[in-house]
Amino acid sequence: MNYLIINGSPRKKNTWAVVEQVKKNLNGNFDEIQLSKEKIPLCNGCLKCIMDGEEKCHHYEKVNHILEKLEKADALIITSPVYAMNVSGLIKNFFDHTAYLYHRPVFFTKKALVIVTTAGTGHKKVAKYMDETIRHWGINKVYQLKFACGGKDLLDTKSIDKVSQKFRNDVESGKLHSPKFMDVVFFNVWKAMAVMDNPIKADCKFWHETGLVNHEFSPEVKLGIVKKAFSKIMFNILKRVM
Repeated sequence: MNYLIINGSPRKKNTWAVVEQVKKNLNGNFDEIQLSKEKIPLCNGCLKCIMDGEEKCHHYEKVNHILEKLEKADALIITSPVYAMNVSGLIKNFFDHTAYLYHRPVFFTKKALVIVTTAGTGHKKVAKYMDETIRHWGINKVYQLKFACGGKDLLDTKSIDKVSQKFRNDVESGKLHSPKFMDVVFFNVWKAMAVMDNPIKADCKFWHETGLVNHEFSPEVKLGIVKKAFSKIMFNILKRVM
């Protein structure tokens, strides 16, 4: 299997130590992106990626080659230390540049492992934020490893191995999990926005060209009867509201 590692720490210390332990439990190839070396300029909030299409971003080439690597990979490992009770600036800037993926999700067949470490606290909050963000990209299933390095957890390789092996088995299985209800809700929010009067042109083009506008969720992912019905109801409600 091919794994893309996006490291959001400016150094290779505690967070990277967890990555190295994780790698021991995975069978495959690793493509490593060190965001500190990518030199991605700060997002200037111009909204061009959302309104006009991601290729209109002034920093498109800097960001898109990373997402192209994710498209080719079987799974993602993404990391951040906790800085000031939030993700590192490197990860936040990268996430800001991928804001258009909230409107136009694409990675429905990918699974991910989020790794967060801290010298104090905030690791659970940060891991949750990273989990939610990449699920908006369409990521099918997210696993988490979050550690307070001041305690014994970081040295507890058993917990790292357990989650890593579960992640590996899931990736290798090729199974796609049913989305959470909130993922279905947001899918329909963006779909409804694409068909409303005067939609964002980039959104409208994406949803119609991909055919996602005709589905309750990504067609690669099976929905049960309940979630299919829920998706249809949500879309009809949101379409009327918007």
